[in-house]
Order: sequence, then C-alpha cells, then structure tokens
Amino acid sequence: MQVSGCRTYHSQTEGRSMLRMADGLSIFKVYFISLTGRTERARYEWGQSSFATTDFEALFHRGTFEGVGFITAFPHITKVFRFAPAMETVLHVTAFNTRDLSPLNLGREEGYMEFACLAEAMIAADEYRAWANALTVADYLRSTSPFKDGPIIDSAKLKRYWEGQDPAVRP
Repeated sequence: MQVSGCRTYHSQTEGRSMLRMADGLSIFKVYFISLTGRTERARYEWGQSSFATTDFEALFHRGTFEGVGFITAFPHITKVFRFAPAMETVLHVTAFNTRDLSPLNLGREEGYMEFACLAEAMIAADEYRAWANALTVADYLRSTSPFKDGPIIDSAKLKRYWEGQDPAVRP
C-alpha cells in the first residue's frame, strides 16, 4: 500500500438550513461546513468564498433531488445523504461540485469509495441516530447534529506508521 501525506484538517459548521423540494415531500437538512487553516481559503471556507450559502440553496432548489436526508456542503464539494427508498435503514450518498452540482466520483484507489471526512462522519452518525430514534419523519426533521468544530490533531500518523516510524505498535 502506498501512503501519501495529507493536508491539515479542521472542519467547522458555519450554518444550517432546511431545504424542502418542489415535489412537496423531499426535504434535506443542510450543514454548511468550512475547512480552516488551508492556503486556498476561498476554496475551503464559506466566509472567503465568492459563492454564498444562499447561492447554494437556490441552486439546489432548482434540482430534482428526491428523498429525506441531509447535505454536507463545503464550498468545494457537496454530499447528499438520503435514507434509501428501498431500504430506509441504509444511507445513500452521492457527491457534487458545490458551485454547479455537477456529479463527482467518490471512487478511490484499490476499488474503495470515499465515505466521509471527519465532519461528515460525525454529522452522519448524529443524523443516523436521530433517524433510528424518530417515530416519524417530522420527529427526525426536528433534530440536528450538534457538530460544530472538528480538528484532526495529526494528519500524518498513518504515513509514519506505514513507514515504520511509529514503534509503539510495531512488533
């Protein structure tokens, strides 16, 4: 396995909203998330981006997304999670370029698929828990993830481990 270096990671929830689609049934909770501390601030932080959260909401409303779920919207990538129509105990996820909602491939090396960054994983866990504990969709929609801030202390530990620089776990 080839392990590459990783950029720093610190995610912050910048806002939340709810988008009801034109079909009157489909509805998505939206979490607007920024990645702070990177050099290309306009690409990763909503407050620095020329594309506003209101621009995203208007664009998404014009789409044909169906279902009930949530969205993690970064300035550079958006993921739509919905509870599967054929098996609602499963979450579907798909990714898009935030500025035009063109599809993005979540396929990664060696046949793996990207699931989520820290912010998305924490929000997905909270949303899934809310779904599991809700008696109705209305109950589910009343809850939101409390996720606000998520730094990753060290984004190079896997690389060091793989290169034999982490003796605490080596035989």
